Amino acid sequence: MPINLPETGQKRIVIVGAGFAGLTLARKLVGTGYQIVLIDRNNYHQFQPLFYQVAMAGLEPSSISFPLRKMFRKTPQMYIRLADVQSVDLEQKRLSTNAGHVNYDILVLAMGVTTNYFGNEKLGKLVFSLKSVADALYLRNAILADFEKSLMVRDYDQRQGHLDIAIVGGGPTGVELAGALAEMRKYILPREYLELNPKEVDIFLIEGSSRLLNGMSENSSGAAKRFLQKLGVEVKLNVRVNDFDGSILKLSDGSDLKIKKVIWAAGVTGFSLKGIPEKAMGPGFRHKVDQFNALAQCKDVFVLGDCAYMEEGKYKGHPQVAQVALQQAVLLAKNLKRMQKGEEMLPFHYRDLGTLATVGRNKAVADLPILSFKGFWAWILWLVVHLKSILGVKNKILVTMNWVWGYITYDQSLRIIIRPKSYQGQDIP
Repeated sequence: MPINLPETGQKRIVIVGAGFAGLTLARKLVGTGYQIVLIDRNNYHQFQPLFYQVAMAGLEPSSISFPLRKMFRKTPQMYIRLADVQSVDLEQKRLSTNAGHVNYDILVLAMGVTTNYFGNEKLGKLVFSLKSVADALYLRNAILADFEKSLMVRDYDQRQGHLDIAIVGGGPTGVELAGALAEMRKYILPREYLELNPKEVDIFLIEGSSRLLNGMSENSSGAAKRFLQKLGVEVKLNVRVNDFDGSILKLSDGSDLKIKKVIWAAGVTGFSLKGIPEKAMGPGFRHKVDQFNALAQCKDVFVLGDCAYMEEGKYKGHPQVAQVALQQAVLLAKNLKRMQKGEEMLPFHYRDLGTLATVGRNKAVADLPILSFKGFWAWILWLVVHLKSILGVKNKILVTMNWVWGYITYDQSLRIIIRPKSYQGQDIP
């Protein structure tokens, strides 16, 4: 059954995914004469870099989410459909979803990536991930609920199971989570959980390589490690996870951690859409694209962002960061306009604007094209860059107010456990 869309004489561009790449492309194509169909499983755009702040009760999810229909409410020829994409027929130029199929003239895949468990799919059912607002809320509930449970437990070892937290993966997400958890332990627990000893809360950051923040400079990596250790985080380098059964985390150095909460931030992987030739897939299930982001040997199909694999100079696949997605989307929009005029397309060249990571209050590291620095001014730059990138004036104001209030008072007021009603007799934590 076809999805309900008007059939016109316009060329139809179907964009899958409303993340940084898909949303930017859709906005840039407004008014170009194309019929634009934006497909996503959610009716909102999520600002992924701040998921960890929602998980740590620093921001409400609405502060980093923006309704798609609000963004395009005055836009003709823009059609938003909520669906999960299932397959594509490249010959018929037809995309199939759980809500029906849609024909396209040009298809743009910007689906992003998913959590990589490195072949141990059992972990996916036992650990927490942080790939959506829903994941962040689920993690927030679990952390707060376990604080409450620990107050009712006399046995020390059993209580530690509720209090201790392990984060697997020393990239930006892992580092930022560890710093936020350490600050919660330092500033919140002594005020609100008077019966708990904050020293009982152990925070482990586990990284399989020799240093944190592998995508950043040695200086920034070392500074991040020192910041975290000063906050009381136990950083384990050159250590991998061998197994986890929900209560014991087995590590490659031979140690076992009695722990219930494991947050998995150890990497991402793409996924192959049924109908895409195997030869068009690159490392990490990313889609091989040429210098114009066109999918290898697939006519009128383009791929943007994290799920695209392009080789350019020193890059054997660009970094899976927002800047790449944004730059690719802007150029593809320009190229699609040039196609309308019969002009040649322009090749993509990534411009590295730098990398930032925050480790906590007044602590961040910054690698810019011309210099690297750390500390308070890196933290200020991190705040400005992220605030500028958030969609919507209201959202910017809400985030600013939360940050200012938290900075002045060392506190937040969002530590509320919100559980959905049971569904079909099953309680959802």
